[in-house]
Amino acid sequence: MDIETKMELIKRPPLEEILVEEELRQLLETNEHPGHYQGFEISGLLHLGNFIISGFKINDFLKTGIQCQAYLADWHSFINNKFGGDWDKILSATKYYEKAFKFFCRGVKVVVGSGLYHNNDDYWRKLLRFSKHMTLSRSLRCMTIMGRSENEKLDLSQYFYAPMQGVDIKEIGADIPHGGMDQRKAHVLAREIFPKMGWQKPVAVHHHILMGIAEPIKLESKDKLEQVIASKMSKSKPWTAIFIHDTQKQIKEKMRKAWCPEKLVEMNPVLEIVKYVVFHENKTFKIDRPAKFGGPIEFQNYQELEKAYAGGGLHPQDLKNAVAEEISKILEPVRRYFETDKEAKECLETVKKAQVTR
Repeated sequence: MDIETKMELIKRPPLEEILVEEELRQLLETNEHPGHYQGFEISGLLHLGNFIISGFKINDFLKTGIQCQAYLADWHSFINNKFGGDWDKILSATKYYEKAFKFFCRGVKVVVGSGLYHNNDDYWRKLLRFSKHMTLSRSLRCMTIMGRSENEKLDLSQYFYAPMQGVDIKEIGADIPHGGMDQRKAHVLAREIFPKMGWQKPVAVHHHILMGIAEPIKLESKDKLEQVIASKMSKSKPWTAIFIHDTQKQIKEKMRKAWCPEKLVEMNPVLEIVKYVVFHENKTFKIDRPAKFGGPIEFQNYQELEKAYAGGGLHPQDLKNAVAEEISKILEPVRRYFETDKEAKECLETVKKAQVTR
């Protein structure tokens, strides 16, 4: 595969940012199989935002020959009080994540944090050296990467979250750290500190953060990214999320209640799902509707759909019905896998029994 084809695959939605594109091009020209990683906190059931969007992008990377790694960050999950800081629950849920990624992203290598750190004195030396280049206030400004704010009461371990994430990139051998836009601060930190450590500066790639299907949270800040992060699909707010195990009936019911004001395009979560999920898998998007409401209509790209919706040519409920149908089709293989594979099913049941916390 030539460089331009690789770049086209890497840059396709849901990718939103490359830091920086020219560095990525140079990396691909000098390294046929660069290393990649995306880290995941272990914190509950997987959904469109944290699994499908990430999985789509990982699969794009795999097609280019990039060596992809799904990093299951159990230590980070413990630090961030996932499952109430219950280590046994975190480890049990890790197996569920491993099953999901190995099924959906064929060829991805799954790495577990505790395995990376165990009896690894060199990692902790690197962490302390890395932290010498940071101030406490800089660590505090990175708290958004773990879904926390600077105003929260934090324990000491949480201040090590960002530097640990930076050193993970080096330890796991990732030329390309990858995550949602909410992980940007951690990757910028690594790009700044790596050269001071004598390490090669990584090329960071960030994908779009999928909004939850509830009404967006309004903030005083005018920063759109902050509002998107605050409104993102979240397993801790199940009414905002389409889980990968939801049945067609459940998806349809959730979509029926989804926030989707007529003619509104900006910050519309239902349109976002079409743009970043449906059109990633399908070249066209068909909406069936009664003849008295215009009859069936098919869109060749997202721009056509957005224009029709903004102009009032498409009713929200018709859009929701079609999106529910398409999402159910996309999720069907992974849903069936967890229903029919004995080990996968047991892993899923273990997570369902565990209490989901922040």
